Amino acid sequence: MTLYKFIKDWILIFAILGGVLGYFIYTSIPALDGTHAFMLQAVSIIQPLLIFGMLFLTFSRVNIRKLRLCRYHWWLLLFQTGMFLSIGALLTVMPHSGMRIVLEGAMICLICPTATAGAVITKKLGGNAAHIITYTILINLAASLVIPATVPFVHPTPGMSIWNASVLILGKVFPLLLLPLISALLIRQFFPKLHYIISSRHYLSFQLWVVALALAMAVTTRYIVHSNVSLSTELWLVAVSLASCILQFWLGRKIGSMYNDTVTAGQSLGQKNTVLAIWLGYTFFSPITSLAGGFYSIWHNVINSWQLYRHKKLSKTQHLK
Repeated sequence: MTLYKFIKDWILIFAILGGVLGYFIYTSIPALDGTHAFMLQAVSIIQPLLIFGMLFLTFSRVNIRKLRLCRYHWWLLLFQTGMFLSIGALLTVMPHSGMRIVLEGAMICLICPTATAGAVITKKLGGNAAHIITYTILINLAASLVIPATVPFVHPTPGMSIWNASVLILGKVFPLLLLPLISALLIRQFFPKLHYIISSRHYLSFQLWVVALALAMAVTTRYIVHSNVSLSTELWLVAVSLASCILQFWLGRKIGSMYNDTVTAGQSLGQKNTVLAIWLGYTFFSPITSLAGGFYSIWHNVINSWQLYRHKKLSKTQHLK
């Protein structure tokens, strides 16, 4: 039971390591050389399906009547969309910047929606689960609008107009960010028995997250191995992901403290759906950009682990008093 608990507590770290090691093991087997192109294509299809599944299962538990819109939600939205648009505008007027890849990495770290597991961690830390679920819906909606409107200017597609590129990106982003919510609400309304079956299996969302994270890290590792980008650029991506993570947790808690909801606001802004961030990186920017999302996954899990440890320790101290 001790080993089982240890694996369960650190399963996301195991998923990250499993994805990295799995890639090297897979590519080191000569007999599988002929399957590389097929597997890459398969992962490009499976990854969005896993993201959709995670969001759908999470939103299946959402009761619209219990959602609560808070004033600080608007400040968090303003920060995420404002920073994304500001960096996008900077790259649009400076298309040949030597820091382009690094700034694109910052963009995906900043606009990435709240993690589907955010409500679980928030509740354990004593925050308000309903408030973070509300923000998760809001930021998914906002991201589905600003990403298609911004990316074609920042990262133009050769031979394609801005409008056509926006529509193409919208066609990829909308099914992942909004269709899960719409589908979950429709099933709740018109198929209550099916909704009960689905919502009672909400734990599958976390299991899908583990699989998706492992695949995402394997894909990120592949791009690092085959990348011609300098080591300094890769290290800058690591640094910008760490800076983005610390900034968002700190700023979220700072804003939340003014509304007596410190924990929830901090998790809303800092805890990200990093599988989606990785997907955004290699789908709409340069593949190496996904490295920022991969490392953000490590940083926010480290911060969450520290917060849970600290909260548990404080709870024990208060209980003894």
